[in-house]
Formats: sequence, C-alpha cells, structure tokens
Amino acid sequence: MLKNGTVVLDVDQPIWDKVFTVAPLVVIGTKENNAYDLAPKHMASPIGFNNYFGFICTPKHATYRNIMDWGEFTVSFPKPDQVIISALTASPRCDDISKSDQIIKALPTEKAPNIDALILSDSYLYFECERYKIIDGFDDNSIITGRIKSAYVDQDYLRSSERSDQDQIYKHSLLAYIATGRYAEIKETFEFPFPKDFKR
Repeated sequence: MLKNGTVVLDVDQPIWDKVFTVAPLVVIGTKENNAYDLAPKHMASPIGFNNYFGFICTPKHATYRNIMDWGEFTVSFPKPDQVIISALTASPRCDDISKSDQIIKALPTEKAPNIDALILSDSYLYFECERYKIIDGFDDNSIITGRIKSAYVDQDYLRSSERSDQDQIYKHSLLAYIATGRYAEIKETFEFPFPKDFKR
C-alpha cells in the first residue's frame, strides 16, 4: 500500500505525459539520399559504461531509415543557447522540397570529420557512430544503438582534476530536456552522496 497522496496511473495508456522527467537533448545527424537530415531526440543514453550510444526512434521516421541505409550517424549535444536551433531540426517536411533544402541548409552545421553526416556547429560534445544493433518491437518504437567510433568535446567542457566540477558546470552549463515539452539550463549541481567504498 502506497502512502496517501500517491496517484495510480493508468498503464493502459502512455504515462509519460502525466509527469515531468529529466532527459538529455541530442541532435542525430544522418545521410539521406543525396542530402542530410538532423533530428532532435531526448530518449537517448549511453548504453553501458563502454563506448556505445543509443536512442529511441520509429521506423516511420527518416532517421531510422537513413541509419538502416547508411549504417552510421552523428550525435551532437547542444549548449543551452542552442535550444531554438535544436528545435528547428524537428520542423516537419514539406512535400515539394526536402528537409535538407528547407531547414538544414539554414542551420549552423558542418560535416563530421570521418563519416558522411552533419553535426550541429558549436555543440559541446559530438559522436560519430556506426550502427551496432537496432531492436524493434516496442510497439511503434525501436532502440537504435551505435558504437562510438570518434568523439570530440569543447575544451571548456572537458573534465579536469585541476578545477572543481561545480565551477565548471556553473561556467559552462548543460542543456536538459524536461519531458514533455520544456527544457532547463543546468548550472548548479551537487556531489552525489555515494556510500563509502561504493564501486560501480
């Protein structure tokens, strides 16, 4: 029995619009035919503690099909002042003109160094990934995973033992997506109180 004030959610319907949760916001870049595509994703995460990364997508979206076709993708982690640019990558397609011609060419992008896809310029962290596994069957959704082949970080965001984590994050804040439909700039953080001798 749960304490008073706890509401039971109806799991016959998706629960995610009933509460706020914190997630990263990344922009996935793919090759699309003779052009390129960018798409924001918030259901995204490292896959384990090694160099794998994954995100949720649907076979209905071009991102899924592009990764199936080309076998690679980029991941850009935008800074808080790039939230509008990141949101523009979600603009719907027009029947008469490609998304690349309509939206992507107007955004600050550059070619990834080693794969044929774009990254969002001035992001603080970038990955170049090769497709690893795609797991279908989560109703209309799939988990797309990639092996990180190359990674790049803005030097201001590179962790260093010579400065405190708190000061670094305060000066170089992080962007978080508050699902669904909000975002936050993270500047103030606290050290997590792990138990003594804790090991992952």
